[in-house]
Amino acid sequence: MFRHVLTIGGWTFASRILGFLRDMLIAAALGAGPLGDAFFIALRLPNLFRRLFGEGAFNAAFVPAFTGMLTLEGPKRARELAERMSTLMTLWLGLLVGLGMVFMPQIMRVLTPGLADEPLRFDLVVELSRITFPYLLFICLTALVSGVLNAVDRFAMAAGAPLLFNLLAIAALFGLTPFVATPAHALAWGTMASGVAQLVLVVVACHKAGLGFRLLSWPRVTPETKQVVRTMLPGLVGASITQLSLAIDIFIASLLPAGAVSMLNYADRVAQLPLGVVGAAVGTALLPLLSRQLRAGRPLSAHRSMNRAVEMSLALTLPAAAALVVLAEPIILTLYQRGAMTEAAAQATAQALMAYACGLPAFVLVKAFAPGFFARGDTATPVKIGLVVVVVNLSVSLTLIHVVAHVGIALATALAAWVNTGLLCAILARRGQWVADRRLRRNLWRLLLASVVMAGVVGAASAALPPATGLWRWLELGALVMLGLATYFGLAQALGALRLREVLRR
Repeated sequence: MFRHVLTIGGWTFASRILGFLRDMLIAAALGAGPLGDAFFIALRLPNLFRRLFGEGAFNAAFVPAFTGMLTLEGPKRARELAERMSTLMTLWLGLLVGLGMVFMPQIMRVLTPGLADEPLRFDLVVELSRITFPYLLFICLTALVSGVLNAVDRFAMAAGAPLLFNLLAIAALFGLTPFVATPAHALAWGTMASGVAQLVLVVVACHKAGLGFRLLSWPRVTPETKQVVRTMLPGLVGASITQLSLAIDIFIASLLPAGAVSMLNYADRVAQLPLGVVGAAVGTALLPLLSRQLRAGRPLSAHRSMNRAVEMSLALTLPAAAALVVLAEPIILTLYQRGAMTEAAAQATAQALMAYACGLPAFVLVKAFAPGFFARGDTATPVKIGLVVVVVNLSVSLTLIHVVAHVGIALATALAAWVNTGLLCAILARRGQWVADRRLRRNLWRLLLASVVMAGVVGAASAALPPATGLWRWLELGALVMLGLATYFGLAQALGALRLREVLRR
């Protein structure tokens, strides 16, 4: 599993770094204002549905079913299942995309009520959303094909596909801007094109793996597809609840002054680096592994795999969260403060990043605990937990925005993630399906201590450095990052929390 996590994490890391370059260019071109808000809202809508239909609940139901059929009945039957599920997804999402483009003004009136009194901003959001919405169909099919690749431990192309999203967005920003109304329009067209490119990439990889199948054929409903849909439905409701939280964030942010959506997006993108590299990698690699171990009647192996996934998650996200809290301002100023992005907007973005960072370990632990339910075919329990999480997120957001504006939305999201993690962990422990083993209990306090000491060292060094601009700002940030890495990993090694030789050998 560790090797697969590194494969997925490595490709995801490359995509995130390229994503930072993309976001730096977007910040310089759009800033944190009406144009930036419009593009990020238009991008958020297809991503919301992508996570609803293309990832999460679908993968939780499809990957174990495909893995089991591949193991027990062979590749031909597994390909038939993938083909039938692809056909159902294409037909359903094609209808959804068509309806969404027709009724986009009505959808946006519900999602962004704060823009109703600003017709220029509202019309721009609708126009951009109509351009980006077809991305939903292509990226959901990409997630399905990626699930097939992940089931046979072919993680590289599926994890590397998002690179195309960033590459095409950057190309569109430079190449299309002179020919369309605004840079935001160019980015919207680049987003749509990237969905097609990502789908082509994973389809080619799937054929090379010997598991190629048709994405669209005559629809047939078989007992196997019915079982996947039945398993998916409770998770779909749960995913709907989770995505409702994201829709609530858009809803509440639209009530704040222009720029709030952009600030939250820029901050979230930085927080997504460790979340994407560690969380997505752990969750993606763990689900098929647990499914195989449980189907083979090896519950102790599954228990051991979950403990190592939790340990790995904490070892990498605790120091990341601590570093993001103490270095939020220099990170945001270095990455984004140029062009249309003012220093005041960058500092406000840094405050949101500090809030998101407080929930970072919880966001990643959810990725480690959720496969414990999905691999056992239990997609209903996360639904009930999701209901609690939505209530917490909504109530805390509505309370805090009156005190700390957009930062309140980020704080509410972080708190809701900890509630989610706590409930998942408690229920697995109560059922006897996961208990922290001796190694995890022994290392937890050591990892915490190393993270706290590292944060203190880096925070003191940052305060001692003089203000810098241009290249010196990058050099200072790089030096602080290297200091943090050396302090944390050196102390974790000295305390026995990490065995660097073992990690490097793996």
